[in-house]
Amino acid sequence: MAAPSRNPIESLRIGIATLGGVGYAPWASGTFGTAASVPVYLLLAWPQSPWFYFAGSVAAIAVAVWGCHAAERRFGRKDPGEAVADELAGFLVTMAFLPLSAGMVAAGFFAFRATDVIKPFPARRLERLPGGWGIVADDLMAGVWANLLLRAGLIAAHFWRGTA
Repeated sequence: MAAPSRNPIESLRIGIATLGGVGYAPWASGTFGTAASVPVYLLLAWPQSPWFYFAGSVAAIAVAVWGCHAAERRFGRKDPGEAVADELAGFLVTMAFLPLSAGMVAAGFFAFRATDVIKPFPARRLERLPGGWGIVADDLMAGVWANLLLRAGLIAAHFWRGTA
């Protein structure tokens, strides 16, 4: 763990990047970061307004990039494990404009974790971007893939129910 900063803005940025300290989990910090993202998703999805969800997600992504950029400097390495705000950004993309249900949240959680670990094209390339963008962009792409998988699952379930 890095020494605390005396600069309050820098401390805020690290707090954002670690999602309030969740990123300091001793193992599987990305999984804990994704779990900590669920309440933020619910807050944005609950009003069931696509515009509210979109605006909140864009704001969360921008703040995640800002925080993760500072975390990279603070921890002295590219994409430090403590920075888990990228999981929030990716999970919000995963869940974008999908039905709000406990089952969908669970499916989204597992789909995002899988695509974040596998890093389908071009996620791995996006990691090369500088600073906070390099930390967040691959998770955004993993979120796009996870969202597409969930949509394919919804379509398959619709056809399966239609023929059963």
